Amino acid sequence: MDYNKLGFKCGIEIHQQLEGKKLFCDCFTLNSSEKTDVKVIRRLRAVAGETGEVDVAAKHEMKKGKQFIYVSDSNDTCLVEYDEEPPKPINKRALDVALQVALLLNANIVDEIQVMRKTVVDGSNTSGFQRTTLVAADGYIETSLGKVRIANICLEEEAAQKLKEDSESVTYRLDRLGIPLIEIGTEADIKSAEHAKEVAAYLGMVLRSTGGCKRGIGTIRQDVNVSIKGHPRVEIKGFQDLKSMIKIIENETERQIKEKKAESHVRKANSDGTTTFLRPMPGAARMYPETDCIPIEITKNMLDKIGTVELISDKTEKLVEKHSITQDLAKGLVKANKLAMFESFVGKFRKVKPAFIASTLVSTVKEIKRKFSIDVEQLTEKEFEEIFSYLDNGKISKDVVMDVLIDYAKGKFDLDKYAAASDKDIEKEIKKIVESKKGLSIGAYMGMVMAKFKGKIDGKKAMEILKKYC
Repeated sequence: MDYNKLGFKCGIEIHQQLEGKKLFCDCFTLNSSEKTDVKVIRRLRAVAGETGEVDVAAKHEMKKGKQFIYVSDSNDTCLVEYDEEPPKPINKRALDVALQVALLLNANIVDEIQVMRKTVVDGSNTSGFQRTTLVAADGYIETSLGKVRIANICLEEEAAQKLKEDSESVTYRLDRLGIPLIEIGTEADIKSAEHAKEVAAYLGMVLRSTGGCKRGIGTIRQDVNVSIKGHPRVEIKGFQDLKSMIKIIENETERQIKEKKAESHVRKANSDGTTTFLRPMPGAARMYPETDCIPIEITKNMLDKIGTVELISDKTEKLVEKHSITQDLAKGLVKANKLAMFESFVGKFRKVKPAFIASTLVSTVKEIKRKFSIDVEQLTEKEFEEIFSYLDNGKISKDVVMDVLIDYAKGKFDLDKYAAASDKDIEKEIKKIVESKKGLSIGAYMGMVMAKFKGKIDGKKAMEILKKYC
């Protein structure tokens, strides 16, 4: 596909949930599985924004005439979620994370945080609006295809979670409503579907670098704005992962080429790579000031206290250079939040190579979970430290570390079962094997030695001894 010839324009929006407490109350950012014990039924209507007009997308939703059913566990929500109590002051930790992101993206931070109301009457917010605030604008990132400008960085409330919908009503669960959400929007500087994926991946890495983001399915979403020459902008919502982004953008570009009556609107990303119509494109008419929230001045002192954040990409490069490990292992350590543990073990256990420590903490743990459905991640740092201590002291060999991890996870580890053979015993047995089976290759002898000791010796050490007799 010749994107340049088509006049292709594309920008993305990233939405990332933050850890801790909600944006305007003291409830924790849970996706609760507790049984609900509160239920409220409402209808919503759109109001005019600060332009004096009612937003076209809000009108579209209101015409559906549906009622909205809200349920929650009373331990996970409060009156703020039900719009029965004014919002509390904005979550300081969430604001700090948003400011850190702004600094990492070379953006100009606003002088004052002013919360706005964004009209939303699809039922995803009990109040009929979403609270949002502009944190910074006019940033940029460097990519393989040049600079991509960051139009804006906002901090806003996450929507309620839709449980079910029919022709008459929509049911939402409220424990997700109000979770702090950072929104990053780029300018239309993205040059292809592959470039969009690259930009989204980089922005996701920047967000994770702050250490304040939630992890897991549904905690980060991407929306993509696409247009070609002679066709108005179309927004595609609902990307849950980056794998589908290229296919969906390609399909949308082909759809726009064939479309006869071109109108700007919002579409939903489907799992099969197609998109379907959602609603008309919203505009500025949906915005108006939030009078319940006091503006916050952003001072130099406030920014100085936030401190600098090191990008995950920079951390991985340093790990590769310092410890001679692969890029994949370095990324795995950072992604799994095991960097501090790794550095501690490398310092304590000098006889164990850093690459083996990293591989055990990342690759071996994943392999055990994939092959045996055993969650080794439940092991504490103290238990991992014990295992590496046995290895460092020669009490076990590295060949049995996977089995040791499995036994630890099952709670039935016995050191005697894996106790490493002494150098004296190894040499005695190797000499005996070679003398009794003369004329074999060194590889054949090695197989016999390893079978004899069944993981109780280190293969490298066994080979060194074996070479003395072959």
